[in-house]
Amino acid sequence: MSALFTKHQDLLTKALDACSHRYAWSGWPENPSSKIHGEEKPAAGLARFEALLGQDFPLAQPGEVARVGEEVSPYTGEPLGVRYPRADPEVLFTAINSARPAWAAATPEARVGVCLEILQRCGEQLFENAHATMHTSGQSYVMAFAGSGANALDRGLEALAYAHKAMQDVPATAHWERKFGRDGVASLDKRYRLVPRGIGVVICCATFPLWNTYPALCASLATGNPVVLKPHPAATLPVALVARVCREVLAEAGYDPNLVTLAADTRADPATLPLIQHPDTAIIDFTGSPRFGSWLEQNCPGKQVYTETAGCNSVVLESTDDLQATARAVAHSLCQASAQMCTSVQNIHVPAAGVRVAGEWVPHAEVAAAICSAVDGWLADPRAAATLCGTLFDPAVQSNVDRYRQLAAAQQRILRDSAPYENPGFPAARTATPLVIAASEDDRDWYREEVFGPVSFIIANADAEACLRDATGNARDCGAITSHVYSTDAEFLARAVDAYHAAGASVACNLTGMPINFAAAYSDFHVTGLNPAGNACLADLAFVSNRFRIVQSKFMGVAPAPA
Repeated sequence: MSALFTKHQDLLTKALDACSHRYAWSGWPENPSSKIHGEEKPAAGLARFEALLGQDFPLAQPGEVARVGEEVSPYTGEPLGVRYPRADPEVLFTAINSARPAWAAATPEARVGVCLEILQRCGEQLFENAHATMHTSGQSYVMAFAGSGANALDRGLEALAYAHKAMQDVPATAHWERKFGRDGVASLDKRYRLVPRGIGVVICCATFPLWNTYPALCASLATGNPVVLKPHPAATLPVALVARVCREVLAEAGYDPNLVTLAADTRADPATLPLIQHPDTAIIDFTGSPRFGSWLEQNCPGKQVYTETAGCNSVVLESTDDLQATARAVAHSLCQASAQMCTSVQNIHVPAAGVRVAGEWVPHAEVAAAICSAVDGWLADPRAAATLCGTLFDPAVQSNVDRYRQLAAAQQRILRDSAPYENPGFPAARTATPLVIAASEDDRDWYREEVFGPVSFIIANADAEACLRDATGNARDCGAITSHVYSTDAEFLARAVDAYHAAGASVACNLTGMPINFAAAYSDFHVTGLNPAGNACLADLAFVSNRFRIVQSKFMGVAPAPA
């Protein structure tokens, strides 16, 4: 058993148990408070981040042809000035192929041990990663530390646990005997070998750059596949920090560091297609827009493609005992990370006649007003608003808001207008509060696709059953990652659960008092793979088990001893 596997075996065992029993657990701290970590660690992380600015990122890789970097902080409006190696794909892939045989020949435990060490060392740079994520993806410092730090690491460890489980399920040897007629007993020694698929390319997300990076990296690397990390040009630094750790750990463990490489590019000259279309690319992991995710699923024959995109995340509000609590829960989702999360609510379906609240009938307009008022409540304190909302990661998000604002204003449909909010620490921050639009089923062209950013619709359907039909039909046809139902009627809840499941969507019922966007590693199966919002789940056995195949050899009698 490898030294690194032994070193981290307790962590892996805990992750395997959490996956089996689906309880709340995290391998890393989620709160960056100096009351927990002391003053030194946060200050050191900030200093390490600042030392990277305006410099060539310290990463030496084969095939470098230029240094590129175009990240601009959505908080300051200033370029980060970090420059990353741009590689010639042919030279890079030649170097990666040279590294493949030794890694494929390593034991599963050795590979898992290396991945565990990578995750642990990435956990040691949570503070600098938080600043890197904040100033590229636009998340608040707290969200960047948790969502793109501890929570993303947990998703990586979860995928690694499943990879270990899948490989452990295949024995190295077996002895087999069976009698065939009069010829006596056939006695065979059998040997089984796990064969990696090939090079994996991970196309990282701009707004949560490590959310799919860690699980895809661990799923492929642990099963013997080299990994090329392709970050978004606007959010390269968080991924580069991970690539650097991977290469250091691999080299220290005696393996070729080119098993993990970074493929930086620019918007004007993207590297994605040359990477994914390379004949040696066997696995593609993607988190991002539904349009490109669908293209990948349909246009990469012979390659394993794993996608997580987006869709029409919905709320169906049939009845509630506490309208204020329900409104606050929904409003929190509209505000969190400025609705740039794959779990953000977009479509809120409310019967046109209104809903029952603690047995009393409340008109539709009052329900809509309660949700808008709850949004204002979350934004009332500027510091709390900055922590909850963060910034818009790119000017295109503001353009999206402006477009729908004009459409809604032309028809007098704005229930709550969007405007910048003042971030106390960063006066130049690019910000926008939620735009809430009144809609009906006649406006389905507006809401039957993902509207990225802080734009949502309160949709007046004919009745509760129409709300459910519309929401689940959108999930089936357009995709959904999260869905919510609020009802005090047990029979309606049962019908709603069945309807969402029939549409290939998961559903949460009556969530209040918690962030309803939250997806828990080791417990929530994130993305079903049954609707257009993605074909993969973070994480289950299917996410890892087809990244390797099994070949076998059979010997009559006793197999010869290995040379």
